[in-house]
Amino acid sequence: MNICVFLSAADLDERYTRPAREFAELIGKGGHTLVWGGSDVGLMKVVADGVAEAGGRLVGVSVEFLQSKARPTADEMVVARDLAERKALLLAKSDAVVVMVGGTGTLDEATEILELKKHGHHIKPVVLLNAAGFYDGLKEQFQRMENEGFLPLPLTDLVFFAEDGASAMAYLEESAGIQ
Repeated sequence: MNICVFLSAADLDERYTRPAREFAELIGKGGHTLVWGGSDVGLMKVVADGVAEAGGRLVGVSVEFLQSKARPTADEMVVARDLAERKALLLAKSDAVVVMVGGTGTLDEATEILELKKHGHHIKPVVLLNAAGFYDGLKEQFQRMENEGFLPLPLTDLVFFAEDGASAMAYLEESAGIQ
């Protein structure tokens, strides 16, 4: 399975790096491929290292203005012209999407992927990895959107909130029919 991971390129503390590393190891040990923003810095590097060390494949999609930060040892690296093309390529190359902790760029990626799913442009499973309760506020907001009629489908059909990497991977493998 090709698993797209949206996440921060910032250097973060253990409460975020540990769950990310654990999930990365599950990707690699499961024989899956990481599809990510291609950067070799911060949390992106932590995840890429974990996947590679556990035997997984790395497919990066960088962007021209960040190409200098791209991981030189990725199995495949594509360089997009801009962020919009990058998001489209990341989605096209993946079978599932996991959103880890991040800033405005990660939030932009997550909301676009969910909007596309809401409108039927893809049916890929989407997981928000809620490390250290990072997405508790967003989960509450999504529940309010559902309760007040802003979502045309149940929230559970749109996104799965995972508290740890094991539950995220179990959900993805179940969605893909992998036993």
